[in-house]
Amino acid sequence: MNKMKHILLAEDDFDFGSILKQYLELHGYKVVWAKDGKEALEVFGQEQFDICVFDVMMPKMDGFTLAEKVIEIHPETPFVFLTAKKMKEDKIRGLKLGADDYIVKPFEADILVLRLQNILKRSQRSQRTQVIKEEVLSIGDFKFDAVNHCLKLNEDRQKLTEKETILIQYLFDHKNTMIKRENLLKDVWGNDDFFSGRSMDVFISRLRKYFKKDSKIKIESVRGVGLTFQIE
Repeated sequence: MNKMKHILLAEDDFDFGSILKQYLELHGYKVVWAKDGKEALEVFGQEQFDICVFDVMMPKMDGFTLAEKVIEIHPETPFVFLTAKKMKEDKIRGLKLGADDYIVKPFEADILVLRLQNILKRSQRSQRTQVIKEEVLSIGDFKFDAVNHCLKLNEDRQKLTEKETILIQYLFDHKNTMIKRENLLKDVWGNDDFFSGRSMDVFISRLRKYFKKDSKIKIESVRGVGLTFQIE
């Protein structure tokens, strides 16, 4: 499963980063190691990665800021935070960004490898179950073009990521009905664990911003139950 998967490692501690890179490579990963956040962002814009591992405390650009910029470029890329901090506020901030995991140093390298494997497995599982329909759909006043990943409202055109496209397709297919949270997570994310849930919340917030231009469309959530994609 993990043969030649491409990892971006951002870690400013030379000794720790060197050991971690070697360990990941021994497990069949291709690793690009950036020594600070700025370098990591430059590399991310030049290559495609299956997953990212970011230290939180780095010079030039911290891990949280790096993750925010990475999300803007390619929101589907999963990422994990490494940190020596145990502060609850830091963990919450990382999870709100959509992090797939948050690992506190010191930790066993085996633990990181296992967590990366699990994240990649559920990512692959999710991709296999996702279906994009070819027709252009009318959603309220919007035109939804799944094939070309865009949402149109009159002359306005919103480019969508692959995950946003799949999520909109799923919501439309289940419009005006209560969608259970665990079903949405399993069908679109491939897993209903805590980290997938945080990622989903980020994407739902993004879709709410897109659709707020049409008052006939609402994404209403019922805490602990699910949500409804309402179209009048």
